[in-house]
Amino acid sequence: MDNSDDLIVVAHIVKVRGLRGEVVADLLTDFPERFEKLTTLIGVAADRTRRSLQIEEQWFHGNRIVFRFTGFNRIEEARELVGYDLAVPADERMDLPPDSFYEWELVGCRVQTVEGKEIGQVQSVMHTGGVEILSVVDEKGRDRMIPMASDIVVEIDKEKKLIRIDPPEGLLEL
Repeated sequence: MDNSDDLIVVAHIVKVRGLRGEVVADLLTDFPERFEKLTTLIGVAADRTRRSLQIEEQWFHGNRIVFRFTGFNRIEEARELVGYDLAVPADERMDLPPDSFYEWELVGCRVQTVEGKEIGQVQSVMHTGGVEILSVVDEKGRDRMIPMASDIVVEIDKEKKLIRIDPPEGLLEL
């Protein structure tokens, strides 16, 4: 997303609901309580255009959240929001405990071994149900999968956008 440093995506609208212009969104935050105090979200369309969305009503429905935004009173009007990401300004992010991170802080980080050998750049973080996996692309375009186990990923320096790894023998040859 353009200017991703200034926004944090907290939900994604997946469908309309009811006849009053409500939309259902998947939660993309570990802090659903954040929605209790929000009055506005930034809607980001697939083409990266943004619009301010005033929250009229919101409530949780299972593991999703339902919104009704000001000016969207009919299902036909709400339908145009399906596919939008819902974001907040980055300066409104929730504080994390020490040694924790947001995934977006890792994307774009350089990865190098503890000996200083450059491995590549983080493209994404994959969830496997166990240890997260860093998808790292090297200068030749090869994708390397680096498990985020504490004995492999030994340092994450968010400010320097650098991750140091101590890979076991054979990991980088896969």
